[in-house]
This record gives sequence, structure tokens and C-alpha cells, in this order.
Amino acid sequence: MVKRSEAALDLTFSALADPTRRSILKSLSHGEWRVTDLAEPFAMSLPAVSKHVSVLEKAGLLKRSRLGREHYLKLEAAPMRQAATWIEHYRKFWEGSLDELARYLESNPVSPTSNQKPKKGKKA
Repeated sequence: MVKRSEAALDLTFSALADPTRRSILKSLSHGEWRVTDLAEPFAMSLPAVSKHVSVLEKAGLLKRSRLGREHYLKLEAAPMRQAATWIEHYRKFWEGSLDELARYLESNPVSPTSNQKPKKGKKA
């Protein structure tokens, strides 16, 4: 059974996987937007943009408020902080592994194998 935090992380990464949704989040990082204004730069219908907004909303990456008929969207960064924490854990692992590899290679220089032919010099 998948834990709730793992399911939330899956939703975050799934939402962030799409370039349109990342673009929407980038716009929202500058402040609150009306859905109709947010949809303008995209070469797709308002319902298509609304589907992207719905995915972001389900992942908890934005909040929607209504004022009359207008829908306003605001960025919610908490799920991205959780994803960044997860990535940071693995970054430390990979950096440590790469540092170990570098130390190994420095202490064990690679020598040419016997079946390699020496490079020929250029003739003048």
C-alpha cells in the first residue's frame, strides 16, 4: 500500500512532468491570475488549459478562488518543497558516489590495454 506522502509526491512529479503545467506554475510564481488570462498565451482551448489546471489543483500545487464568475489561481509551493527534499536526498547520494569514483580513478590510473595500437603521428 502506498503511503499518503508517497502518493502526494507521485501527484507532484506527474503534474510537473508536463511543460504546459510548468509554464502555468511559472506564471503563478509572479502572483495570482485569472484562469482566462493564464490561458491566453497557450495555443489551446480554455477547456484544455482548465484540464491542466485541474491536474495542478489535484496535486495541491495551486489554489482556486472565485469572485463571481471569475476563477483566480494562486501558487501553492508546499508540494514542490517536498519534491525538492526528496531530490536533495538522492543528490547527496549521487554526489557521494561520484566523489568515491573520482577518488578511485585518481588512485588507480587507467593504462592502455595491450591490444590498443599506438596512435600514428601525422606525416609531413
